[in-house]
Amino acid sequence: MRKLLIATLSLLVSASAFSQSINIENWTEDIDFYKTNIEQNHIDLYNTISKLEFENEIQEIKSTLHKKSDVEIIIDLMRLTRKIGDGHTAFSLRGIETHLFPIEIYNVEGQWRVIKTTNNHKMLLGKIVTEIDGKSINKIVNEISKVAQYVENEQSEIIRTGEYLMISELLYGLQLTKDEFNADFTFLDNSGEESTVSLNTINSKDYYENTDFKSFEVRIPEIQKPTDSKYDFLWFSPIDNTTGIYIKFESYPSFEEMEKFGESVLKYINENQIKQVVIDLRNNGGGDFFVGTFLAYYLNLADSIDWKSGVYMLTDKVTFSAATSNASQFRQILNAKIVGEPTGSNPTGYQDMGQFALPNSGMIVTYSKRLFRFQDKVTQGVQPDVLIEYDWNSYSKGIDNMMEWVINDIRIK
Repeated sequence: MRKLLIATLSLLVSASAFSQSINIENWTEDIDFYKTNIEQNHIDLYNTISKLEFENEIQEIKSTLHKKSDVEIIIDLMRLTRKIGDGHTAFSLRGIETHLFPIEIYNVEGQWRVIKTTNNHKMLLGKIVTEIDGKSINKIVNEISKVAQYVENEQSEIIRTGEYLMISELLYGLQLTKDEFNADFTFLDNSGEESTVSLNTINSKDYYENTDFKSFEVRIPEIQKPTDSKYDFLWFSPIDNTTGIYIKFESYPSFEEMEKFGESVLKYINENQIKQVVIDLRNNGGGDFFVGTFLAYYLNLADSIDWKSGVYMLTDKVTFSAATSNASQFRQILNAKIVGEPTGSNPTGYQDMGQFALPNSGMIVTYSKRLFRFQDKVTQGVQPDVLIEYDWNSYSKGIDNMMEWVINDIRIK
């Protein structure tokens, strides 16, 4: 919930198929290259879309090239790729410049709230988006959700839709906005008062490198990040007034770094006779799940832990890929109780990403190379043992309601 524009948008640079004109011959070559390579490389391309449907759509896209702009062709290929149906296969926007509206939104309790914005629009923080250029947010969400990439289940669809909804070229290419780089956003505040604000876009390079943002700051008073932590995404700390520790696991280091981290965690647990462990996999976009097993290995060596009911794991809609795999594994090998939301990818499904670039446009296409089965029962995301969703009342006050539940549970043991 705190970092939404992640892997698909974090590496944008200046060259853009959105802003250049690619002729029909080159697009035809690119589309043929796309079809050949995704058929050759994807482990099971036709698991949700039939070969006939896929080929018919390819032909339809090629037959209408003369009627379409580059943006519209890219949108057509995004829509087709989305139908392949797994979270590692995508017609990616990585490597091209886009323009983003200066707000970040998140669906909380069925409403699209502004959770991050530039300083000059800080008065929008917390407001509900209801319309863009006079079109209802529900209509726009419905259209964007059909082209959003890296979607695997209901949870990731919500996250990815929110990310892609702020890309102005997509909104304009889908004829949802009147101007490519400006739109009128209508907001509702908590008192029910409506307001409309004209927002201009920021190019992606400036958005990520040169723009100051204001957002909600969620804190856990009982936990303090150590000042000597090497990483912001991987650290541990005691939980005040308990016999537990909290492990922040938001991204994956190297094998060597995880081994060092695991050793330091084990040493602390043994020296302090720690009984409870909380592993926070929220907002973890994935990496190498084999690295995550190193952490489980070292934790398993600690005899002071309450292995019957003292291991907790936090997940949310932004627990993706390898983090989903580790969540399922840790439930089994650490007897962890999962608290929070279902994960954004599935414990049984297509993973392990490969990629290729189209020869003319340079667009990146990713695909799944492996099929992993971390659960006997197929579910849409790893389902938590204790379902706790983010709620606006807590989040807007800076309260982590999921971790609050865990700490209370530890204290009553």
